[in-house]
Amino acid sequence: MQIGLVGLGKMGGNMRERIRAAGHTVVGYDTNPDRSDVGHLSDLIDRLDVPRVVWVMVPAGAVTQHVIDQLGSLLKPGDLVVDGGNSRWTDDEKHARELGARGIGFVDAGVSGGVWGLEHGYALMVGGDEEHVERLKPIFDALKPEGPYGYVHAGEVGAGHFAKMVHNGIEYAMMQAYAEGWELLEKVHSVDNVREVFRSWQQGTVIRSWLLDLAVDALDEDPHLEKLRGYAEDSGEGRWTVEAAIDHAVPLPAITASLFARFASRQEDSPQMKMVAALRNQFGGHAVESADRDGLDQKRDQSQEQEDWA
Repeated sequence: MQIGLVGLGKMGGNMRERIRAAGHTVVGYDTNPDRSDVGHLSDLIDRLDVPRVVWVMVPAGAVTQHVIDQLGSLLKPGDLVVDGGNSRWTDDEKHARELGARGIGFVDAGVSGGVWGLEHGYALMVGGDEEHVERLKPIFDALKPEGPYGYVHAGEVGAGHFAKMVHNGIEYAMMQAYAEGWELLEKVHSVDNVREVFRSWQQGTVIRSWLLDLAVDALDEDPHLEKLRGYAEDSGEGRWTVEAAIDHAVPLPAITASLFARFASRQEDSPQMKMVAALRNQFGGHAVESADRDGLDQKRDQSQEQEDWA
């Protein structure tokens, strides 16, 4: 099968290699000429046989919209576009309408596997019409892991990215649980080898997982994670998961808390905790820390007697 691939970064570049290894023809385009097979997006279209299939692997939002707009003007009725990035499912519905008005098919594909996908394969969650999805099966089979699992036609347009969004929300909560357990183990004096405790969990326990394996790999490189700053970004999918939960009245306390924990990681001096500290001091005389730390010991001494009564 022949396919065009737009976006050859960490994921897209490896996907091109895996698809080619399965015997298919891939024409890749990227704004970085060192990665690209062609000079322009129009060149990619010209290189593909009709009816064309173009898979998009670019950042969600404005960049994806720009590429979809370009493809809408370059492709013809009967062609097919796949969005394999981390787009929001509501954007999929919009893109399907826009392309459908021109007779161009659209499929959304949630792709999970990261930098390991080239070797192990990618989990694929797909949304779209049965006809379009079936047309893409040779590519899905090339990308998915070996064996019967790792691919699902989740439903109509938007279902693939919705499923991937929920997957990432669960991932947030799992990472947060491992992180909290690690911090608690690091805090106590009785445990003197936290890395090996994590390693012992890799076999025979109910919390073993690939994320746990990666945590052990990280601790092998930096046993106390002293080289890292405690700061974590979010891709947007955690937020979308929480918003969808609100829309559907589904309680997601663990996923929501893990998202908020990432927000907290970006604050060197939490404004909220300033108010919490001030209130604790007002109602119970609990110690507070000065912003410049001057007089801190005196404040602690003055509040010590009152603290037991709060």
